Amino acid sequence: MRIPATPADVDPSTLTWVESVPPSGYATKVLARGSRIRLIDIEGGACANLLLYRAEAPWERLNVADTMKVPWQAYLGAGHPLLSDQGRVLATVVADSSGHHDMLCGPDATGRQLLLLGAIKHGMDIRDVAPSVTLFRGVRVDPVSGALEFTGSAGPGAAIDLLIHLPVVLVVANAAHPLDPDPPATALDVVAWRAGEELADLSNQDPEYLRAVQNTEAAWAAGSGERS
Repeated sequence: MRIPATPADVDPSTLTWVESVPPSGYATKVLARGSRIRLIDIEGGACANLLLYRAEAPWERLNVADTMKVPWQAYLGAGHPLLSDQGRVLATVVADSSGHHDMLCGPDATGRQLLLLGAIKHGMDIRDVAPSVTLFRGVRVDPVSGALEFTGSAGPGAAIDLLIHLPVVLVVANAAHPLDPDPPATALDVVAWRAGEELADLSNQDPEYLRAVQNTEAAWAAGSGERS
Protein backbone atom coordinates (compact mmCIF):
# COMPACT_ATOMS: atom_id res chain seq x y z
CA MET A 1 0.00 0.00 0.00
CA ARG A 2 1.31 3.45 -0.92
CA ILE A 3 2.25 5.71 1.99
CA PRO A 4 1.68 9.43 1.35
CA ALA A 5 4.72 11.66 1.52
CA THR A 6 5.01 14.06 4.45
CA PRO A 7 4.04 17.56 3.23
CA ALA A 8 6.96 19.97 3.07
CA ASP A 9 5.31 22.34 5.58
CA VAL A 10 4.80 19.64 8.25
CA ASP A 11 7.41 18.62 10.83
CA PRO A 12 7.66 14.81 10.55
CA SER A 13 8.06 14.54 14.35
CA THR A 14 4.51 15.89 14.82
CA LEU A 15 2.79 13.36 12.55
CA THR A 16 0.00 11.26 14.08
CA TRP A 17 -1.66 9.71 11.03
CA VAL A 18 -0.62 9.08 7.43
CA GLU A 19 -2.78 6.96 5.14
CA SER A 20 -3.85 6.59 1.52
CA VAL A 21 -7.52 5.67 1.10
CA PRO A 22 -8.15 3.80 -2.17
CA PRO A 23 -11.25 4.26 -4.33
CA SER A 24 -14.27 2.61 -2.67
CA GLY A 25 -12.28 2.48 0.57
CA TYR A 26 -12.68 4.10 3.96
CA ALA A 27 -10.58 5.09 6.94
CA THR A 28 -11.29 6.06 10.53
CA LYS A 29 -9.24 7.55 13.34
CA VAL A 30 -9.64 9.08 16.78
CA LEU A 31 -8.03 12.53 16.61
CA ALA A 32 -6.97 14.56 19.64
CA ARG A 33 -7.95 18.15 20.23
CA GLY A 34 -5.44 20.38 18.45
CA SER A 35 -4.84 17.95 15.60
CA ARG A 36 -4.63 19.35 12.11
CA ILE A 37 -5.67 17.02 9.30
CA ARG A 38 -5.05 17.51 5.61
CA LEU A 39 -7.07 15.61 3.02
CA ILE A 40 -5.48 15.65 -0.45
CA ASP A 41 -7.02 14.78 -3.82
CA ILE A 42 -3.73 13.64 -5.31
CA GLU A 43 -4.88 12.76 -8.84
CA GLY A 44 -8.13 14.72 -9.04
CA GLY A 45 -10.48 11.76 -8.79
CA ALA A 46 -11.08 11.43 -5.04
CA CYS A 47 -14.42 12.14 -3.40
CA ALA A 48 -14.22 12.28 0.40
CA ASN A 49 -17.42 11.77 2.39
CA LEU A 50 -16.71 12.93 5.94
CA LEU A 51 -18.35 12.34 9.32
CA LEU A 52 -17.20 13.55 12.75
CA TYR A 53 -18.28 12.33 16.20
CA ARG A 54 -17.24 13.71 19.56
CA ALA A 55 -14.93 10.98 20.83
CA GLU A 56 -16.01 10.89 24.48
CA ALA A 57 -19.71 11.40 23.67
CA PRO A 58 -20.38 10.02 20.17
CA TRP A 59 -24.08 10.88 20.38
CA GLU A 60 -22.82 14.41 19.62
CA ARG A 61 -21.80 14.54 16.00
CA LEU A 62 -21.44 16.64 12.89
CA ASN A 63 -24.68 18.39 11.99
CA VAL A 64 -24.55 19.48 8.34
CA ALA A 65 -27.67 21.66 8.63
CA ASP A 66 -26.17 23.70 11.48
CA THR A 67 -22.82 23.77 9.70
CA MET A 68 -24.58 25.68 6.91
CA LYS A 69 -27.00 27.66 9.09
CA VAL A 70 -24.70 29.24 11.66
CA PRO A 71 -22.32 30.91 9.15
CA TRP A 72 -25.20 31.41 6.66
CA GLN A 73 -23.14 29.71 3.98
CA ALA A 74 -23.83 26.46 2.15
CA TYR A 75 -20.46 26.44 0.38
CA LEU A 76 -17.56 25.15 2.42
CA GLY A 77 -14.28 27.07 2.46
CA ALA A 78 -11.52 28.45 4.67
CA GLY A 79 -12.82 29.72 8.01
CA HIS A 80 -15.96 27.57 7.92
CA PRO A 81 -16.78 25.69 11.16
CA LEU A 82 -17.96 22.08 11.19
CA LEU A 83 -20.57 22.21 13.95
CA SER A 84 -22.08 19.54 16.14
CA ASP A 85 -25.77 19.21 16.94
CA GLN A 86 -24.98 20.84 20.30
CA GLY A 87 -23.68 24.06 18.77
CA ARG A 88 -20.02 23.24 19.34
CA VAL A 89 -17.17 23.43 16.84
CA LEU A 90 -15.76 19.99 16.13
CA ALA A 91 -13.40 21.36 13.48
CA THR A 92 -12.64 24.48 11.46
CA VAL A 93 -11.54 24.60 7.84
CA VAL A 94 -8.23 26.45 8.11
CA ALA A 95 -6.99 26.04 4.52
CA ASP A 96 -8.60 25.05 1.24
CA SER A 97 -7.14 24.97 -2.27
CA SER A 98 -10.11 23.12 -3.77
CA GLY A 99 -13.32 25.10 -3.29
CA HIS A 100 -15.21 22.16 -4.81
CA HIS A 101 -17.21 20.70 -1.95
CA ASP A 102 -20.83 19.79 -1.21
CA MET A 103 -23.03 19.88 1.90
CA LEU A 104 -26.34 19.33 0.08
CA CYS A 105 -26.37 15.85 -1.49
CA GLY A 106 -24.61 13.44 0.86
CA PRO A 107 -22.97 10.17 -0.24
CA ASP A 108 -24.18 7.59 -2.72
CA ALA A 109 -25.20 4.11 -1.53
CA THR A 110 -21.61 2.86 -1.61
CA GLY A 111 -20.37 5.85 0.37
CA ARG A 112 -23.07 5.37 3.00
CA GLN A 113 -22.16 1.69 3.38
CA LEU A 114 -18.48 2.58 3.79
CA LEU A 115 -19.31 5.22 6.41
CA LEU A 116 -21.34 2.58 8.24
CA LEU A 117 -18.34 0.22 8.27
CA GLY A 118 -16.27 2.99 9.85
CA ALA A 119 -18.94 3.77 12.43
CA ILE A 120 -19.26 0.09 13.38
CA LYS A 121 -15.58 0.06 14.37
CA HIS A 122 -16.47 2.53 17.13
CA GLY A 123 -19.54 0.71 18.45
CA MET A 124 -22.09 2.61 16.38
CA ASP A 125 -24.62 1.46 13.76
CA ILE A 126 -26.66 2.68 10.80
CA ARG A 127 -28.62 5.06 13.04
CA ASP A 128 -25.39 6.96 13.62
CA VAL A 129 -24.64 7.53 9.93
CA ALA A 130 -25.98 11.04 9.55
CA PRO A 131 -25.67 13.29 6.45
CA SER A 132 -22.02 13.82 5.60
CA VAL A 133 -19.89 16.59 4.13
CA THR A 134 -18.50 15.78 0.67
CA LEU A 135 -15.06 17.09 -0.23
CA PHE A 136 -13.43 17.55 -3.68
CA ARG A 137 -16.68 17.29 -5.65
CA GLY A 138 -18.57 20.57 -5.94
CA VAL A 139 -22.27 21.40 -6.16
CA ARG A 140 -23.84 24.82 -6.61
CA VAL A 141 -27.47 25.93 -6.54
CA ASP A 142 -28.74 27.74 -9.63
CA PRO A 143 -29.95 31.14 -8.34
CA VAL A 144 -32.92 31.17 -10.71
CA SER A 145 -34.20 27.61 -10.93
CA GLY A 146 -32.88 26.30 -7.61
CA ALA A 147 -31.52 23.24 -9.41
CA LEU A 148 -28.35 21.58 -8.16
CA GLU A 149 -25.44 21.96 -10.56
CA PHE A 150 -22.53 19.52 -10.30
CA THR A 151 -19.22 21.39 -10.70
CA GLY A 152 -16.83 18.46 -10.40
CA SER A 153 -13.25 18.59 -9.17
CA ALA A 154 -10.70 21.35 -8.81
CA GLY A 155 -8.12 18.99 -10.29
CA PRO A 156 -5.09 17.05 -9.03
CA GLY A 157 -3.36 18.17 -5.86
CA ALA A 158 -6.25 20.06 -4.25
CA ALA A 159 -6.22 19.90 -0.45
CA ILE A 160 -8.29 20.96 2.54
CA ASP A 161 -7.04 21.32 6.15
CA LEU A 162 -9.21 20.92 9.26
CA LEU A 163 -8.22 21.99 12.77
CA ILE A 164 -9.81 19.76 15.42
CA HIS A 165 -11.33 21.59 18.45
CA LEU A 166 -12.56 18.59 20.47
CA PRO A 167 -11.39 14.97 20.43
CA VAL A 168 -13.26 13.36 17.55
CA VAL A 169 -13.84 10.10 15.77
CA LEU A 170 -13.32 10.84 12.09
CA VAL A 171 -14.74 8.54 9.43
CA VAL A 172 -14.03 9.20 5.75
CA ALA A 173 -15.18 7.23 2.72
CA ASN A 174 -13.67 7.68 -0.75
CA ALA A 175 -16.74 7.02 -2.89
CA ALA A 176 -18.40 8.60 -5.93
CA HIS A 177 -20.63 11.66 -5.71
CA PRO A 178 -24.29 10.83 -6.52
CA LEU A 179 -24.48 13.60 -9.17
CA ASP A 180 -21.24 12.70 -10.93
CA PRO A 181 -22.18 11.39 -14.42
CA ASP A 182 -18.80 9.72 -15.00
CA PRO A 183 -17.06 9.37 -11.65
CA PRO A 184 -13.30 8.88 -11.78
CA ALA A 185 -11.73 6.91 -8.98
CA THR A 186 -8.36 7.74 -7.47
CA ALA A 187 -6.84 7.66 -4.01
CA LEU A 188 -7.43 10.12 -1.18
CA ASP A 189 -4.38 10.97 0.93
CA VAL A 190 -4.80 11.78 4.62
CA VAL A 191 -2.12 13.35 6.81
CA ALA A 192 -2.61 14.52 10.42
CA TRP A 193 -0.26 16.16 12.86
CA ARG A 194 -0.18 17.93 16.25
CA ALA A 195 -0.95 21.66 15.97
CA GLY A 196 -2.55 22.59 19.29
CA GLU A 197 -0.99 26.07 19.29
CA GLU A 198 -3.22 26.99 16.34
CA LEU A 199 -6.35 26.84 18.50
CA ALA A 200 -5.34 30.18 20.04
CA ASP A 201 -4.94 31.91 16.67
CA LEU A 202 -8.22 31.62 14.79
CA SER A 203 -8.75 34.06 11.94
CA ASN A 204 -12.55 33.82 11.79
CA GLN A 205 -13.98 36.65 13.89
CA ASP A 206 -17.64 36.22 12.98
CA PRO A 207 -19.75 36.60 16.17
CA GLU A 208 -21.70 33.37 15.57
CA TYR A 209 -18.48 31.45 15.06
CA LEU A 210 -16.90 32.94 18.19
CA ARG A 211 -20.00 32.03 20.20
CA ALA A 212 -19.74 28.43 19.03
CA VAL A 213 -16.03 28.40 19.93
CA GLN A 214 -16.90 29.68 23.43
CA ASN A 215 -19.43 26.85 23.81
CA THR A 216 -16.72 24.42 22.73
CA GLU A 217 -14.10 25.77 25.12
CA ALA A 218 -16.57 25.66 28.02
CA ALA A 219 -17.32 22.00 27.34
CA TRP A 220 -13.61 21.19 27.13
CA ALA A 221 -12.80 23.03 30.36
CA ALA A 222 -15.65 21.27 32.19
CA GLY A 223 -14.53 17.82 31.08
CA SER A 224 -11.33 15.97 30.48
CA GLY A 225 -9.46 19.00 29.20
CA GLU A 226 -8.92 20.50 32.64
CA ARG A 227 -7.93 17.17 34.15
CA SER A 228 -5.41 16.21 31.47
